[in-house]
Amino acid sequence: MPEWMIAPPIAATDTDGVLTVTAAKGSDFWRKTHYDFIHDNGHLYAEPLTGDFVAQVTFTGNYRNEYDHAGLMVWVDETSWMKTGVEFTEGGYFASAVVTRDYSDWAVAPLVEFGGTFTVRLTRKGSSFLVHYQQKAESPWTLLRIAYLTDEPTIQVGRMVGAPSGDDFAVTFRDFSITQEPR
Repeated sequence: MPEWMIAPPIAATDTDGVLTVTAAKGSDFWRKTHYDFIHDNGHLYAEPLTGDFVAQVTFTGNYRNEYDHAGLMVWVDETSWMKTGVEFTEGGYFASAVVTRDYSDWAVAPLVEFGGTFTVRLTRKGSSFLVHYQQKAESPWTLLRIAYLTDEPTIQVGRMVGAPSGDDFAVTFRDFSITQEPR
């Protein structure tokens, strides 16, 4: 059963598989790189998972403040994690993936067809993690990133949201699924 890790959001409801979350002002996950700070107070609604898997979720958000972001996250500990989804930055929407192994790195791709609803898929195969996304339901899957993260067999997996520079960032997640594959 999922639970809130790190920091609880301002508000959250989970009804019939639809999770609606309002992020706290200043909530974020980031470590050191470029900005020289550590933020470890984002919102992660996760559950432990062992082995290979495919996690997927569709979501919408009221993006309006710099760095508002939401999507999926895998968490080993405060120095080893990955988050992916949509991030609002420089006045636009971007598919985003941050991989952290003590230092965070950030990869983005502009969402030129973004219609407000986004689906992200995160696949674990051993220590490799693949990120694919769809801008629209009928769009083909687009590969955003392949990354090494960890060999730890059990990690936390779930939905995440953050509002580093604003407040009242609300996100609605639906169709969250995890499919496990034997190792």
